[in-house]
Order: sequence, then structure tokens, then C-alpha cells
Amino acid sequence: MKTFLWTVVVFIIAKIGFMFFCREGHGFSVADVMQVITHGLSLDLSTALYFLIVPFLLTMTSIWVRVPRWLYNAYYAVIAVAFALAIVADTSLYPFWGFKLDASCLQYLSTPNEAAASVSTGYLLVRLVILVILVILVYKGYTRPHIQFQPSRHRLAETVSYLFCIPLMVIGIRGGVDESTTNIGQVYFSQNQFLNHSAVNPVFNFIYSLSHQLGNDNDYRFTEPSECVELVKDIYTTESIGTDTLLNTTRPNIVIILLESCGEQFAAVMPRLQQLKQEGIWFSQCYGNSWRTDRGTVCTLSGYPSFPSLSVMKMPEKSRSLPSIASRLQKEGYQTSFLYGGDINFTNMRSYLIATGWEKLTWKNDYSREEQKTSEWGVRDDITFQTLFNQICASDTTRRFLIGYSTLSSHEPWDVPTKHHDDEVLNAFSYLDDCLGDFIDKLKPTPQWQDLLVVLVADHGINYKQIDEQQPLLRNHIPLLMVGGAVKEPRTVTTLCNQTDICATLLGQLALSHDDFSFSRDVLSKSYLHPTAVHNYNNAQLLIDSTGYILYDFDASRFTVSKSTDQERLLRINKAILQLTTDDLINR
Repeated sequence: MKTFLWTVVVFIIAKIGFMFFCREGHGFSVADVMQVITHGLSLDLSTALYFLIVPFLLTMTSIWVRVPRWLYNAYYAVIAVAFALAIVADTSLYPFWGFKLDASCLQYLSTPNEAAASVSTGYLLVRLVILVILVILVYKGYTRPHIQFQPSRHRLAETVSYLFCIPLMVIGIRGGVDESTTNIGQVYFSQNQFLNHSAVNPVFNFIYSLSHQLGNDNDYRFTEPSECVELVKDIYTTESIGTDTLLNTTRPNIVIILLESCGEQFAAVMPRLQQLKQEGIWFSQCYGNSWRTDRGTVCTLSGYPSFPSLSVMKMPEKSRSLPSIASRLQKEGYQTSFLYGGDINFTNMRSYLIATGWEKLTWKNDYSREEQKTSEWGVRDDITFQTLFNQICASDTTRRFLIGYSTLSSHEPWDVPTKHHDDEVLNAFSYLDDCLGDFIDKLKPTPQWQDLLVVLVADHGINYKQIDEQQPLLRNHIPLLMVGGAVKEPRTVTTLCNQTDICATLLGQLALSHDDFSFSRDVLSKSYLHPTAVHNYNNAQLLIDSTGYILYDFDASRFTVSKSTDQERLLRINKAILQLTTDDLINR
């Protein structure tokens, strides 16, 4: 009983600590704290019972034989470390990610240096000290004096009583005898998502997410496949019909620049980007599909959707089967290359790029040691923009080229060499804007500019101050802009779209088929009759169309945000899209 109660106490203290350390931008009262504790208690009790199994079995065994004390202590040491890791990781990652600790963090452990690049050494040392202190405190709470083994005349009766407790423990772990088992959504109680997240047990959330990976396709099985197809048949069209021609040529040289974290929310500190919108083709209603670079890169370059709980880039057996703008243009004689100033092995990027047709890769290791240290993530943007400029100018004039490029400086810890704003986030985006403006200014006088099409798009938006996933239109609105000498004339395209639509839209301008890009739409085609945009993160998915938008949480089975005149129809379509895209990934 002591083990069980101490585990529950640890979880309650962790909730209070989570709310305190993650409180920036999230107002709450003492009453809210009590609500979080009481509503989260059912999940805490269930999780505590789960970890009680081993000491329970050891104690039952000790009725008959001597159980060494070290077995108990070894188990308590393991769970003390596990609980402390979960609590510290959850509290540390939440301000960056905006959701509770889950299995997605494991995808970044293979490249720990890059995963830690967003924070300072001091930040990591403080967390390490807190981790050690927590491990000691939790372990001390579990340890108890050794009980000498003394055979009892009532061993059989005691054993039977323990056996009777097993069904009760099972019922407690699964959350009752109903068909619905213990789940994250049961602790949600507020319209304030921070309070709901605070109530969720991080240990349970991590274990739950581990058990709900891609192989468990029933998680997104909402209806019959034929009904899914019927619901989305007018949303995903793969033909370009009567496409409006916006370019001077059907075979431009192409550069696709992924602007790190560059949501439209930072437009005010990026005057050069706003100027370029007046010179090129600006898609004013484009939304990011996901919340991380590895997801957004696949969405942009393969026209393939993102998923709430996994990264396709981290799944080589799947990502190598994806269509790609690079492999498609290779067939037309284009030479392809990709530039990134960071570690191209991070999140399995190298495998994805090579498998999908990018022939030459330039990355951090191609720079000098001094240049590699100009940013926490690698080579800072002004240096890599210069590399991009040099590659364009030195290109083989007998062949068309496609160059992909990901910036990196506009990312935590926002370490840039210029200072235009006191706010470090705004300052980083101002620096990115300077780099971009200088790059375009240098390109314009060159002969390469005449046939060049530069596609500018953010990989994703970010949480910033009061703007988070609870304000999905502000948070996920991203710039999509095509500039260059290949552009016939300036134009603003107001059609709603996703970054996944870049592939089909671009191929449509080149008069090339894009039938294998099943989830990319030519925004300029007359076949694009039902404009929609999708965004997902952490088992939640946003859907936008002409009637409004919904943000639906699949853990809680509830709307997080809903502003639509046809909410239930949007929900059916939202579920159908997730089921259809998940099935497509499973079958690859």
C-alpha cells in the first residue's frame, strides 16, 4: 500500500510542478490546480496500479519463500529513474512542443546533439541536477526496512487473499469494467487545453503513445473504406484541368526554400518577404500540414500528408516509396541537389532525400570547422544562402536544375549574429528576412534570374506568446510564394491550400502529370473545386474549408476548437481523411 500511495503522491506533485514551470502564457488559479489534481487522479491511480504489479507479486511470493531485499530495491531504482525522466522531459519539452511527453521524442534520440541544440548548456545542466534530485527523492520514498522471512501457518489463506486482489487490480488498471478502457481523454475537463494537459499523467501518456503506433491501424478506423473514399473524392483530385498559366516557361530552373518555423505571424518583422509578395505569386491562404521540420519537409517535397503521432521521414521502409518533386523532375532531365547547414542525418533526412531523388547533398560537414560552429544547429543562414547563390551561378547551363534548401537559424535558441529586436524570436526572423532579401538582390542581376523560379515556404509555424494550437489559423498560417524571372506577372492566389499542394501546383505549371501525388492538389486547376486545408499534431487534427474550421482531439474524442456552420460534416471528413491517409501509409 505504501508503494501505491507514494506513486500517486509523486504523480500529484509532478502535476503541480508541471503547472508551475510551464506557466508562461497560461494563467490559472489555485482552484484550477485543484481541478487538475482531482480530474487527473483516475489516470494517476490506474498508472500507479500498473507499476504496483511487480512489488505485489514479490510480496505474494514472500509468503512462501524468502525474497531478497535487493530485488525490491532494484525495481524501485528502475521506476524512480523512469518516473524522474518522464517528469523532467515532460516539463522541459512542453514549452517547445505544446503537448505532453509521448513516444515521438524517441525519434530524436539517435541524434542527441541536434536534439539539444535548441537549448543552452546551462539549461541542460539545471535539468540534469533536477533529474538526479528527483531520482533520489522518489527512490527514498519507496525504500523500506527489510522484513525478515517468517513462515506463517496461514500462508494459504494469505495467498488466496492476494489472488482475490488481482482482478481488482486489473479492473483498476483498465479503468473499470465497461468497454472503454483507461485513456487520456478521461481526464479532460476544461476548454483551457493547458489545464487538460496538466491533468494528463506523463508516464501513462508515454506508454499509451508507444502502444498506439502505426501498426495499430484500428486507432483511425472510423468507417468503411468505401465511405471514406466517397467523403473525400472531391477533395483530393490528381488532374490539372484548365490550369491558369503563371510562368513564362514550362521548364524553369527551380529552387525550393524551406524557411524554418516562418509562420505568417512574423510578417511584421519580415519587410523583405512582404515586398517579394508584391513581385511574385503569393498564395495568401496556405496552411502548414504539421508542426515539425521532418514532417513539413516530407509534406512539401513529396506532397504527402503528415500524421498525428509519427514521422514518415523516420520510417525509411515507407519514405522511400513516396513520390517526390525531385524524382519526378529527374525524369524530365533535371539535375537535383539539396542544401542544409545542419546534420543531414537528423531525423533520417539523408535516407529520405536520397531515396526520393535528390542526387547531391550539401550539409554541415561540407563546411569548415569554424563555419560549423556559427550556430547551435550548424552553419548559420547567411553562410548557407551564399552557398545557394554560388550553386545557382555555377550550375550546368546545358541542364535544368532543382535545388532544395532548408534554413535553420530561425529556431531555438535563436542565435543569430544581428540585433534588430530585443525579442530574440522576432530578431531571428528579422535576420532570416535580411538573408533572404540579400540573396534575392544578388540573384536579380545574374543571367540565371531570367529562367529561375524560387519557391518560398515555411516548413511549419510555431507557438509564440499567446499564439498556439488553440488559435490554429494564426498558428499554422504560413507563407507560400513563387518569385523569380520565370514569373509572368505578380498575382495573389486567395484559394485555401496546404503546403502539400506545392508539388501538384508546380507540376501543373510545368504541364507535367502528377497522378502519383495522391494527396497533392493543383490549386490553380479547375478540378480543385473544394478547397480544404489540414493540419495535425499529437493525435489532433485541424480541418478548414469554406464553412469554417474544426480542431478535433482524437484522444479526448472532442472538439478542441470549432468555428463552422457545418461542424458534424467537417468531423466526418476530418476522420475520413485521417483514415484514408493512414491506410495509404500502412499499405506502402
